[in-house]
Amino acid sequence: MKALQYLNKYFLKYKYRLIIGLIITFCSKYLALQIPQLIRESLDAAENYRLGLITDLDLVKTDLLNNILLILGAALLSGFFTFIMRQMIIVSSRLIEFDLKNEIYQQYQRLSLNFYKKNKTGDLMNRISEDVSKVRMYFGPAVMYTMNMLVLFIVAIIKMYNIDATLTNYTLLPLPILSISIYILSRVINKRSTIVQQYLSKLTANAQETFSGISILKSYGIEKNAMLEFEILAETSKEKNINLFKAQALFFPLMILLIGLSNILVIYIGGLRYIEGSITIGVIAEFILYVNMLTWPVAVVGWVTSIVQQAEASQKRINEFLKHEPEIKNLVSTTSIIKGAIEFKDVTFTYDDTNITALKNLSFKLDQGKTLAILGNTGSGKSTIINLIARLYDTDSGEVLIDGTNIKDLNLDDLRQNIGFVPQEAFLFSDTIKNNIKFGDESASDAKIEQAAKDAYIHHNIIEFKEGYNTYVGERGVTLSGGQKQRVSIARAIIKDPKILIFDDCLSAVDTETEEIILNNLQKVSQDKTTIIVSHRVSSIKNADQIIVIENGAIVQQGSHNELVNKVGYYKELYEQQLLEKEI
Repeated sequence: MKALQYLNKYFLKYKYRLIIGLIITFCSKYLALQIPQLIRESLDAAENYRLGLITDLDLVKTDLLNNILLILGAALLSGFFTFIMRQMIIVSSRLIEFDLKNEIYQQYQRLSLNFYKKNKTGDLMNRISEDVSKVRMYFGPAVMYTMNMLVLFIVAIIKMYNIDATLTNYTLLPLPILSISIYILSRVINKRSTIVQQYLSKLTANAQETFSGISILKSYGIEKNAMLEFEILAETSKEKNINLFKAQALFFPLMILLIGLSNILVIYIGGLRYIEGSITIGVIAEFILYVNMLTWPVAVVGWVTSIVQQAEASQKRINEFLKHEPEIKNLVSTTSIIKGAIEFKDVTFTYDDTNITALKNLSFKLDQGKTLAILGNTGSGKSTIINLIARLYDTDSGEVLIDGTNIKDLNLDDLRQNIGFVPQEAFLFSDTIKNNIKFGDESASDAKIEQAAKDAYIHHNIIEFKEGYNTYVGERGVTLSGGQKQRVSIARAIIKDPKILIFDDCLSAVDTETEEIILNNLQKVSQDKTTIIVSHRVSSIKNADQIIVIENGAIVQQGSHNELVNKVGYYKELYEQQLLEKEI
């Protein structure tokens, strides 16, 4: 249970609820264990009257009636305490589930972009849902039934020994077999539970990827291949689950067998001792009731053990991510004032997952309030520059400076709060257009939202929708066109009113006429803001204060539009080519 030790802090957090639950459990089971004693006294009273040891029938009837009332009272009180016990323990498990899910989600938020490139979304989702559910069972039913079992065992066995030690010893003979069986089966269940959870993650990841790329699957007509792949994975998962449940299925028959053996011993040994005159008939009845009252707690040992082993396997998977240290850490607790000046000094960066060196000793400087345009072929390193400015990655060597300060020495939250980023692939949340734009400023008024949409040249499209700004865009903005998604993303960045605006080829899906309108609007909006535009179109960047052309992670050309268009090189060739295409 090493992995589960991580959760001890939650036991401490809810210790009072759990302690109260334990006390109430004791009360509940203590009351329930009075019932066999009352039945023994009733049977003994009736037996004594039959044998002539008691001659007053009215006295026997009174004792029987009193015992019946006491049995009813004990049963009702025991039931009430059981209800309170569940409120204490099961509710605690739900609170812990809530806390654990939040802790995992917060850790996911802290982890660096590189982590998400190496792990599948389906696996991440499975650990925060299925694995946490398995762990909750450990906090809830496992703890509750373990308390039940311990209290019942301790109180019942003490009572049994006080009545007849010899009969008790025979009754408890099967317990060592039970302990050994649990130990062996627990190890098997732990291994198989881990495998089952791993395959469940694979299934979730496969389904998530399939649903995300359903349009590609349909357009290529490869639904059958996708179904076959899922079917193979599901079949393997089914086999692993069957192997797990085969092991779990051994518990209950084994428990029932051992309890049955205890009952036989009680009847046989108890019968012999009754014949000897050592015990009364009521004692045999009392012992049978005790043994059967212990049936469920003993049987539940197997189930609880299975729950604990599955929780151990799940928590081990959760711990892998909880103990994963983010590569990008906020090293500054004080507030950082961001103005917007940017400088790269001999920056080199290599992606560790592909081992591709994206930037090689790259240097440039951009003053506050100025506009930088970055041009280059696919894979030249344009997006890497942007990712380093937002500190989604850290450099291998060299420095990225913001306002003359190394980016690592700035408060990360303040840095990102002052960056408005429009990615190459526009991402919208499954929400209304209004809320997607407000994502840049949660407190924005309707007037401010509409102005941002006008600046992004999307307002006229939005008002044509039936629900206007309250139109739901679907998962990843699927109900909007590529150009519309890009313009909503631009509105989201504009409304944030940041010090640094970054546009990563975000006008690729709009026509040149729309692009011209948006660029003119952006020129007004970006006054006094440091702006970076990444594009493949010269028309998008010609008004920039500074243009750099990137090739294989290095700057090959640098200057203004007028300077570069008069120099032989990539920029001039691209400009002439795009000018010719426009004329055609």
